[in-house]
Amino acid sequence: MTHSEAQTLIVTEAGPEIVDTAPEHAGEGDTLIEVSHSSVNYKDAMALDGNRAVLRSLPTVPGIDAVGTVLSSPTLDEGTLVTVNGFGIGEHRHGGFTPRMRIDAPLITRVPSRFDAPTAAAIGTAGYTAALSVAALERALHPLDALEADERGPVLVTGATGGVGSIAVQLLASRGFTVHALTGRVAEHGEWLRSLGAAEVVDRAELSEEGAKPLQKQRYGAVVDALGGVPLANALAQVTWGGVVTACGRAADIDLPTSVLPFILRGVQLIGVNSVDAPVALREEAWELLAQSLDTDKLRSSVRTVSLEGAIDVGRELLAGTGHGRAVVEL
Repeated sequence: MTHSEAQTLIVTEAGPEIVDTAPEHAGEGDTLIEVSHSSVNYKDAMALDGNRAVLRSLPTVPGIDAVGTVLSSPTLDEGTLVTVNGFGIGEHRHGGFTPRMRIDAPLITRVPSRFDAPTAAAIGTAGYTAALSVAALERALHPLDALEADERGPVLVTGATGGVGSIAVQLLASRGFTVHALTGRVAEHGEWLRSLGAAEVVDRAELSEEGAKPLQKQRYGAVVDALGGVPLANALAQVTWGGVVTACGRAADIDLPTSVLPFILRGVQLIGVNSVDAPVALREEAWELLAQSLDTDKLRSSVRTVSLEGAIDVGRELLAGTGHGRAVVEL
């Protein structure tokens, strides 16, 4: 298919639709990328649903990930495999669900040589966010290295069947942590989560009680949270002294019904993870962590490849809470 025959998935007032690609769909910037792959994240699902908290204007091309090769750039060699994650693509400017993208070179990340384009897209913002979370957790735990791992307790990953959670489970397990994976679908996905490295699979109902005590039995040395809301509040209440919690998602709720007690009585640290605006140094650290620790065979076990039309269906599944793993969009 030539570029003139290529198609773009765009969201208009009428909803998502596939249209012939036009030059303006590429956006603006000093570097031109030929996009071969993208992915479908929860934020993309919200965009495809027309959520104006994500899409700042219409029409907009969704896709908070873009993977492809450089066609022209003032600083990057032609043919370099690169990725763009966040920085507003698919939100307030056109994103990755189109075959060509223009964006400024400083916003582009070179894909580590270990990964090909489909793998980089399967990692996407979800895997990159998981790596940011794991890196933040390790930095915060480092001063407590004198504590034995058994004293700290295992690491809990919430939203473990999602893109961020499933990759976080695998990364943490490969880096020597004992991982407990939280999901609302234990019977359906328990064995898969164990295959990724989870030592135990925990029913989400255990962290779903509203109005629970702000301090509960200490169970977890750290938490990688992708849900927010009540599950995060209850997770905070179960973290051991000096434990670390990273928060990167809002799938359960944007509100956090807790108190200061976990922080002032147990010394718990709550660290926010923002993948959209993370500086280059943190992005490079995250992708290096992925290159070191990601088992690509395990990643592929949870990846499916879809067309632009299929991305719309995946978005619906994510909003309905029935999706799992990663969906790669092949352009």
